[in-house]
Amino acid sequence: MRFLRIMRPSHWTKNVFVFAALVFGQRLSGTAEEVLVAVASAIGGFACFCLASSAIYIFNDIIDREADRSHPEKSRRPIASGAVGVGSAAALAIICAAGGIAGAFVLDGGFGRVIVGYILLMVLYSLFLKRAMILDCVIISIGFCLRAVGGAMVVKVGISPWLVICTFALCLFVAFGKRRSEIAQLGENSEQFRKTLGGYTPELLAHMLDVTSGLAIVCFLLYATDERTAAIVTDKLIYTTPVVLYCVFRFSALVQKGKYAGPVELTLHDVPFQIGVVLWVLLCIAIVYAEKLGIDWGSVLAH
Repeated sequence: MRFLRIMRPSHWTKNVFVFAALVFGQRLSGTAEEVLVAVASAIGGFACFCLASSAIYIFNDIIDREADRSHPEKSRRPIASGAVGVGSAAALAIICAAGGIAGAFVLDGGFGRVIVGYILLMVLYSLFLKRAMILDCVIISIGFCLRAVGGAMVVKVGISPWLVICTFALCLFVAFGKRRSEIAQLGENSEQFRKTLGGYTPELLAHMLDVTSGLAIVCFLLYATDERTAAIVTDKLIYTTPVVLYCVFRFSALVQKGKYAGPVELTLHDVPFQIGVVLWVLLCIAIVYAEKLGIDWGSVLAH
């Protein structure tokens, strides 16, 4: 159980971005064999990213074990508390990284290179880049973009530039939200836990949240109304905008209050936010696969 905890299975939810291409690339339609292969490939890609991200979490916990001991919640992590030795943790990190890379190359050579790039980028982040204000959040966002790009590669669909940009903007918003939540929870001790927090202020982060939330919404609207999206996927994703706005604004409100330790905790415990996300996913599936589901959106919208 201790070794499972340092792999942070609750954070595997971040890897759901791998499934974006499966839905928006319409890989859930076709023959039973085609759908089964696409779904199996996406699940395999998800598993590879879970292993790769767990390797990075363990590596980061080893590097940050001293700082984590000053954090009210992270001090209870197995490595910081001493429940798991550094040597054992490092061995598990190597096993996870090797498993993720090997599995990725079995699925697709391009996807394997994405996984390797992700691991190298996150190692640099853990060692150096997380100490650079603003750049720390940019690197995290790029990591999520690699998940989306990798998901497209593994299910063999084209990658929409707008979808990548939208993912980047949304994740940049989430990353700044995490920083704001950390400051709200840690107060004067925030810089002791994370050096870059000393450069952020609640006012600056509030401004960054406003800018990035607006950017994420605009990018989504541009993706939804793009000619390529209309031709390949659908032109009706625009109708999910109210749900997108609700989720973005609720997330912003909760992290600025410091109610949750971070995005993962918010996603796992805030029921209204969960309902909004699930509703958006279901609406997207219904819209993208309307013809297969026998839904005539023209008649629905006319009423």
